[in-house]
Amino acid sequence: MAKIIDGKAISAQIRAEISEDVIAFEREHGFAPSLTVIIVGEDPASQVYVRNKEKACIQVGIRSDIIRLPAETEEAQLLSVIEKLNNDPDVNGILVQLPLPKHINEKNVICKIDPKKDVDAFGYENTGRIMAGDYDFLPCTPAGVMELLHRSGIDVCGKDCVVIGRSNIVGKPMAMLLMHDNGTVTVCHSKTADLASHTRRADILVSSVGKPDFITADMIKEGAVIIDVGINRLENGKLTGDVDFEGCFEKASAVTPVPGGVGPMTVTMLLKNTLTAAKKQN
Repeated sequence: MAKIIDGKAISAQIRAEISEDVIAFEREHGFAPSLTVIIVGEDPASQVYVRNKEKACIQVGIRSDIIRLPAETEEAQLLSVIEKLNNDPDVNGILVQLPLPKHINEKNVICKIDPKKDVDAFGYENTGRIMAGDYDFLPCTPAGVMELLHRSGIDVCGKDCVVIGRSNIVGKPMAMLLMHDNGTVTVCHSKTADLASHTRRADILVSSVGKPDFITADMIKEGAVIIDVGINRLENGKLTGDVDFEGCFEKASAVTPVPGGVGPMTVTMLLKNTLTAAKKQN
């Protein structure tokens, strides 16, 4: 029977540590670290994410500012706003909430953010530094996964690790971080032949597919650690992950639930990145 990796409890522990560090930073510098979030348009899910980030900042004492722009905002206008924030010494972290309206090129926007303030770590400079293993910031979801593993006493070194998904936000950096921890990593994706042959030998399996119950018990190894990054909303409104939780629970050694697993860690790592940015800039 699997141990449930409690993302809520681990997240709360890390946030308490961040809160203490923020108090010490403010005592030393006379101001709190600050995060500015830009949201373009009225996407309902994005609005929820931004509110959650604002609440989390308040919880740990980080100053949070939100810039709301209409959906018809031109790319040049958005880039101009980012440029002003890049040059503002009172702004430590900049985050542009994705997705953006279709007429705006996300790559141009992400790469416009000063790498020292790129607390999502999506810009190409920070991406390259992660590849090299010489980084200040990590993308929040993969960083959260690594914290869950470390704080649950799960050693990655020498383990067969399988990552399903190759996105720039989760899959690719996830593979890099597992490799930096001396895991032997296989990245699977939509074109992988015989996916189950890979997943069945994984000591640590990370799924970021976005399909409910995609990973079933017959696809995992006895005693595997299962990290479920997927967040899917069913027709009845219930949130579920990529993993058939009940089916895999008896076979795995540890598993993250959805909700309450990886999700809480993502915003927590954003707070940690913002504090790191403030320290580096001061």
